[in-house]
Amino acid sequence: MTGLLAGKNLVITGVITEASMAFHTARQAQEQGANVVLTGYGRLSLVERIAKRLPNEAPVVELDVTDAEQLASLAERVSVHIPTVDGVLHSIGFAPGSALGGDFLATPWADVATTVHTSAYSLSSLATALLPLMGRGGSIVGLDFDARQAWPAYNWMGVAKAALESTSRYLARELGPRGIRVNLVSAGPVRTMAAKSIPGFVDLENAWSTRAPLGWDTSDPTPVAKACVALLSDWFPATTGSMVMVDGGFHSLGFATAEIAVPLSS
Repeated sequence: MTGLLAGKNLVITGVITEASMAFHTARQAQEQGANVVLTGYGRLSLVERIAKRLPNEAPVVELDVTDAEQLASLAERVSVHIPTVDGVLHSIGFAPGSALGGDFLATPWADVATTVHTSAYSLSSLATALLPLMGRGGSIVGLDFDARQAWPAYNWMGVAKAALESTSRYLARELGPRGIRVNLVSAGPVRTMAAKSIPGFVDLENAWSTRAPLGWDTSDPTPVAKACVALLSDWFPATTGSMVMVDGGFHSLGFATAEIAVPLSS
């Protein structure tokens, strides 16, 4: 078998629909020769149905990243399908309604805690849970949305993404001696199920499409998926603790523009 990921065993989280960046990463990974195991939360039957639409149907393992018991048994349950893990895609995020698009100052701590736990701490939880199956040359990749500035309406999810970015750097420090890389792919806005929960997403994607030097198609997750596949491969052996920007170059032009400096409509 040939391909960038020939013979690699991957665990990919966050596949919900065919539009998700995780699904496209799984598809690209299989096309590049990888064996893929998916994790699902909640409606597993939905994830299993989506798994059948990949080039090769992938097994699905249940995972709630906030459940200590499921995390403790994850490696054992994954090992039923693949003996080792060469790469992991973290594509997990959740914020209660009050934490995303609501009143930033009025969001209760319980909702903030849920957002940070699910969207940021889970990167460390997932890595730790799968470490027994990972060896040198392994790669952990997380999906991110640039948190170096405050986005309209993104609110506490933006804070969680900032925590995710910091967590990835500390994980890179801790796992580097084991030969395991940790990186993030910071994607431009893509029209996924998660994006639909962001108030004013249409305004954001319109501004992105007009300002990105390379242009940006919010309906196409393929560029993000390809970046994830590249980082999961052996072609970035000395890259860790990094955030790879896959946003059409939008980040390079600065953000304080009239198009996005005003509150987004709800």
